[in-house]
Amino acid sequence: MITKDGVSFLVPFILVTFCFALWGFANDITNPMVKAFSKIFRMSVTEGALVQVAFYGGYFCMAFPAAIFIRKFSYKAGVLMGLGLYAAGALLFFPAKAVGIYGCFLIAYFIMTCGLSFLETSCNPYILTMGPEETATRRLNMAQCFNPCGSIIGMFVAMNFIQAKLNPMSSDERATLGDAEFDALKNADLSVLISPYLIIGLVIVVMFLIIYFSKMPKNGDQSHDINFLPTLKRIFSLKYYREGVIAQFFYVGAQIMCWTFIIQYGTRVFMAEGMDEQSAEVLSQRFNIFAMLFFICSRFIATYLMKWLKPAKLLAIFAVLAMVFTLGVIVFQNRMGIYCLVCVSGCMSLMFPTIYGIALDGLGDDAKFGAAGLIMAILGGSVLPPLQAMIIDQGTVLGGYPATNASFVLPFICFLVVMVYGWRSSKHLA
Repeated sequence: MITKDGVSFLVPFILVTFCFALWGFANDITNPMVKAFSKIFRMSVTEGALVQVAFYGGYFCMAFPAAIFIRKFSYKAGVLMGLGLYAAGALLFFPAKAVGIYGCFLIAYFIMTCGLSFLETSCNPYILTMGPEETATRRLNMAQCFNPCGSIIGMFVAMNFIQAKLNPMSSDERATLGDAEFDALKNADLSVLISPYLIIGLVIVVMFLIIYFSKMPKNGDQSHDINFLPTLKRIFSLKYYREGVIAQFFYVGAQIMCWTFIIQYGTRVFMAEGMDEQSAEVLSQRFNIFAMLFFICSRFIATYLMKWLKPAKLLAIFAVLAMVFTLGVIVFQNRMGIYCLVCVSGCMSLMFPTIYGIALDGLGDDAKFGAAGLIMAILGGSVLPPLQAMIIDQGTVLGGYPATNASFVLPFICFLVVMVYGWRSSKHLA
């Protein structure tokens, strides 16, 4: 899958695939921070969800500027710019902690994800060029298998080096503290929170240097003409591309909701069993890691199944399964709901790269701008989680039903959109 015209792309494939793990780490060390920042700054879940607004807002704002930059220069330049911004944003956590204002952390997240937008806009279509066109979607699924490997590390770090080390004082107890006690506790917790970000910032600097001094292929870098509006008109005239952008918006929203609010969902379930709040949060994050492990295994299985089933048809099947398990998340009010939420992750495994591969099919050099549209669709991860957080903040709905459970109707709707796209694309590509 990684040889074309007698040329092997093994080393570049490995280096670019490692970048998939790096942004997976950033995504999944960040999801539990909604709960952590809510406690540290004594905020509501809705205010804490501004982390996701800043995080995925950076993806949205920088996607087309990244595409223009990559078109003007090269995929390698785009990867380097992405790594540079990623490192800068992560290292900005140190001055943000010194200032001690929540908004400073949101700025750091935004800069970091401007870098991630460059990386994803570069790396995904770059991988598509590293081999025969007929195996492009399988190749992207293979590279994307390493994205959740980084996610697992991010979750593990969040659980063991942030959540478990934060002061165990509950949200209710923190609300009773005076200003001086609150400031001392906040500073101590922020010192714990920023350490992993500073370390990953240094790791990114090393990766930047490795790729800078490595010889990378110039696949897909033949044309450097911008032609911005004509190109956009050309790609958005394709129905399967337009619908792919919409499907990606809803898929990313569903993914972030399921991986962010498993903490709130599990905390409610485990506290009802008699656990204290911090223990319930740590156990919920452990289930989040189980979900990611299932996600990884399922992605390898899905990549293998694509030898016999068309990607679009497999996408529709997995979306139907995700809807079934999400109904379980909504209905069950005990650990069965947690188990269903873990299973949802397995169903999500192939969705992002498969939607991506279908939408960019046959775009050629236009894939750089096509990729930008699909990365902008990651805005779903910024728009939809705050809506779910607003439902969760209600506590109960419909006369006493847990709002956390009811809130998962939003991911259910998202998977319905993905299912329709998979079914329609299977007809188009038949």
